Amino acid sequence: MFGIGMPELIVIMVIALIVIGPNKLPDLAKSLGKGLAEFKKASEDFQRNVQEEARKEEVDQLIKNKQAAEPEHAAAETAKETVKPEESKKSA
Repeated sequence: MFGIGMPELIVIMVIALIVIGPNKLPDLAKSLGKGLAEFKKASEDFQRNVQEEARKEEVDQLIKNKQAAEPEHAAAETAKETVKPEESKKSA
């Protein structure tokens, strides 16, 4: 946890107990816990949003690639349709 070991954590707690006092320490700990929980939730929401945007970017890129490839395919289909009527005229 943040590179803080047990001895450092004990020293921090003792200093907090001296500075803040034993009466306000539980309230401070509760507030700190709520703040950390909110920070964690905000961080997870941010990560989720970034992942969703990345997926949207991938989908947009795939759509662009498909659209870029479609004119060639459409042109080939049009060419085939154009050739077929001529072949039917020759056989008639």
